[in-house]
Amino acid sequence: MTQQQQEFLSILRQELVPALGCTEPIAIAYAAARARRLLGSFPERMVVSCSGNIIKNVKGVIVPTTGNMRGIDTSALLGALAGDPDREMEVLSTVRPEDVEKVRALRGTGVCTVKPLLGTANLHIIIEAEGGGHTALVEIIDAHTNVVREERNGETVLLHEASGVRQAQARRQKMTVAEIYDFACTAPLSELKAVLGNQVVCNLSIAEEGLRGDYGVRVGHTLLSGGEQSARRKAAAYAAAGSDARMSGCVMPVVVNSGSGNQGMTVSLPVIVYAREMGMEEEALYRALALSNLIAIYQKSFIGELSAYCGVVSAACGSAAGLAFLCGESLEVISDTIINTIANVSGMVCDGAKPSCAAKIATAVDAGFLALDMARTGHVFHDGEGLVKRDVDETIAAFGRMGREGMKSTDQEILRIMVGQ
Repeated sequence: MTQQQQEFLSILRQELVPALGCTEPIAIAYAAARARRLLGSFPERMVVSCSGNIIKNVKGVIVPTTGNMRGIDTSALLGALAGDPDREMEVLSTVRPEDVEKVRALRGTGVCTVKPLLGTANLHIIIEAEGGGHTALVEIIDAHTNVVREERNGETVLLHEASGVRQAQARRQKMTVAEIYDFACTAPLSELKAVLGNQVVCNLSIAEEGLRGDYGVRVGHTLLSGGEQSARRKAAAYAAAGSDARMSGCVMPVVVNSGSGNQGMTVSLPVIVYAREMGMEEEALYRALALSNLIAIYQKSFIGELSAYCGVVSAACGSAAGLAFLCGESLEVISDTIINTIANVSGMVCDGAKPSCAAKIATAVDAGFLALDMARTGHVFHDGEGLVKRDVDETIAAFGRMGREGMKSTDQEILRIMVGQ
């Protein structure tokens, strides 16, 4: 394998990991589980300080394994009581019903206090805990499992540079769509199957559960209830159904992309379902998934893991590119598909994780199909039309700048509105 192939495979291995539940409450539970391990006992008191994007993404989703409970305090208490920190984003997979009842009784007792972290990174969690005559501190920044500091009794036991994730993002910004396309075409199939196989199994399973069950507002089910059963309709419906289930506490893992389960499902399920419905070869599926995942990761490297910019837009650009690849389209058509998608739905804002994410996924996937239809007939938005630039890479960078820098004040106002300020 070439060095570039090895680098792209490494990125996929780092990013495509399983997570049980919405990743923001899970990150809190993970930090709390690590704090409990430092203490050696369940905390008598905890202070959980979170950035605004963490607060808004925890507010509206059910914490998995709890049945119906939401909130930062629920996530922290459950992680501290029953979480397994060695399982990272599947930290709550060992929770028992009796643990949930203990947390239900602890809520509102003052054991756990929540505070906002102002003027900081978009993804930032600090947990300070006391118990058994000891104190502990765990800090996460920039990525959901990126622990940069741990302290016990005021003494540092772990300290990492907080800039590591940002440096990785800067390196990924140097990728190009052409390089990603070449990788998808030439990487060893066995390696692609090894890194992408779990995404196919896990994400398809939760989508099927979302269609069977009564989750959220049943966006995925609604898409298929009108009688239309085309491959395109199913591609959007399955992606939405996975989100229906996940946002409503379904206890099934999702393989994420860029730290997000919703993005992981949006970037993969349209490609998986369309390939299945159209009877396409397994090799074409895995190569298309490699392209779709890396295109989404590339875009998110400019935006960051959390933003007011809805992440499913980047994921839908990825899946649209993957669909174009799956259908045998050229690099030019794939590039134009990305431009058409991002120019259309980039204004979709993130107002927290919640059931309506499923509807946003459906809309973004539909926009991807429209973008592909346009690109196939030689139609693409041009340089100077809004934020569109002279080629696909410059366009991705421009929209990424808008998502990271231009939407900072939007992000702050969204949070103020959500908390009633």
